[in-house]
Amino acid sequence: MRHIYRCPLRWADMDAYGHVNNVVFLRYLEEARIDFLFRPEKDFKQGSVVARHEIDYKRQLVHRHHPVDIELWVTEIRAASFTLTYEVKDGDQVYVRASTVIVPFDFEAQRPRRITAEEREFLREYMDDAEEKAVAA
Repeated sequence: MRHIYRCPLRWADMDAYGHVNNVVFLRYLEEARIDFLFRPEKDFKQGSVVARHEIDYKRQLVHRHHPVDIELWVTEIRAASFTLTYEVKDGDQVYVRASTVIVPFDFEAQRPRRITAEEREFLREYMDDAEEKAVAA
C-alpha cells in the first residue's frame, strides 16, 4: 500500500525561471513524511531523525495553483531504521524519485532507539509486496 499526500505548491517555491526550486523538493518530502508518520491513529510519538536523503530529479515541475501528488511507501525495515521511498508526480509523469533513511530517536535520552513492534506493524502495511518478500527472506 502507498500513502498519498496532496502537496500544495506556493509562490515562494519557484525559482527565477518559474520552476519549483530543487531544494524545495526536500521540504515537500518532509511534508509527506510528517503526514504519513504523525497521524492520530498511528504515530511515531517518541520521534525520529533523518539519517540520509537521496533524490533523483526527473523533470521540472512548473508552478501552478493545484497540488502535486507525493506517493510514499516503505522499502526497508531494519532493527533501528527504515527507508521511505517517494515519487512526486502527476499521474504517470514523475518529477522526482527519492528515498529517506529514518532513525527512530529518543529525544529524552538523546540517542537512537529500536523500532517498536507497533511501529514495525504499521510500517509493514506500507511495504510493496516485492520489498516485503525480500525482508522476510
